Amino acid sequence: MEESVESLTGTDLPFRTPDLPGIGGRIRVLPEDFRVTEIPAYEPVGRGPHLYVSVTRTGHTTPEVADLLAQALNADKGAVGYAGLKDKRACTTQTFSVLASNGFVPDEEWVARRLAAETSLQVNWMRCHGNKLRTGHLRGNRFDILVRYPDAPPEEAVARAQAIADALGRDGLPNWFGPQRFGHEGRNVIKGWRIVHRGWRAHRRWLHKLLLSAYQSWLCNRYLSLRMHEGLLDCCLAGDVARKHETGGMFLVEDAEADSRRQVAGEISFTAPMYGHKMWAAEGIAGELEERILAEQELIGFNWRQGKVTGTRRTGRLVPSDLSVWGETDGIRLSFSLPKGGYATAVLREVMKVGNPDLAED
Repeated sequence: MEESVESLTGTDLPFRTPDLPGIGGRIRVLPEDFRVTEIPAYEPVGRGPHLYVSVTRTGHTTPEVADLLAQALNADKGAVGYAGLKDKRACTTQTFSVLASNGFVPDEEWVARRLAAETSLQVNWMRCHGNKLRTGHLRGNRFDILVRYPDAPPEEAVARAQAIADALGRDGLPNWFGPQRFGHEGRNVIKGWRIVHRGWRAHRRWLHKLLLSAYQSWLCNRYLSLRMHEGLLDCCLAGDVARKHETGGMFLVEDAEADSRRQVAGEISFTAPMYGHKMWAAEGIAGELEERILAEQELIGFNWRQGKVTGTRRTGRLVPSDLSVWGETDGIRLSFSLPKGGYATAVLREVMKVGNPDLAED
């Protein structure tokens, strides 16, 4: 396990479109080559104790931006909320909520002046709302990405990318966790494996949780890879735990044929396991697939509760929406939206045909 570094970084995951040539190239040559815009779950109503602030930034992690906002607005760090973590190496637009000291909401013009004076953040708008933004309070993210230095001439590169885009928009792809989830060269997964199999403990609680999550995510990728290898990505199995896209509600699949048609129609998707003691386990044939991953990792009978690993389900099939491709002077641009939890690198690795788009060279 510990020597299998390549399998941890995502570079050996199977491609959904293996017969379609990719465009190669590089991403993130400049921060503005990789733009991310959060798609909110709801809009602030204009009243309430929490000030929602939409900002655009580069070169900062989401927690760093939260700290900047807290400092500039004289708020406690715990008073700042956000819906999800965004990449530091990108030009990102997302919304934060701030509950100012003593619940007092400052004048918006004063906030704008203060942020302009004390931060490098670009403020897009501000509006009040009744609740704090919390993890998961978003529908997804919109991506606008420039791939520089493609392998093929411009017209051919656009044609290749468009063919792949058409296939992904029609058939979807496995909802892989991206390599950034696993740390440099997959080291977080190795450490998470040590926690589970050898009883090793990280010296900080947040780090311990992060490393366990990396191992969970790797196991989820292994399951998706197995399902793809068995030709079971486009169907639902009896005993699958499926999720409705519209409501997020989950149910146990009983009529596999009927629910497979619903999956093809984009109404539902099977879900993949994020193993833990609270995870809703699949049954029947689908449950046997989940057990195969546990057996492979010598985890049959493992006490997830004692290990404080709760577990959950993850949508198994990722279908990018509004996927557009066009050529520019500097390369090939892709624009698409993904539901929350989806990784843009999962789409990019298909288009570029590289294991890890962030490591692609000229």
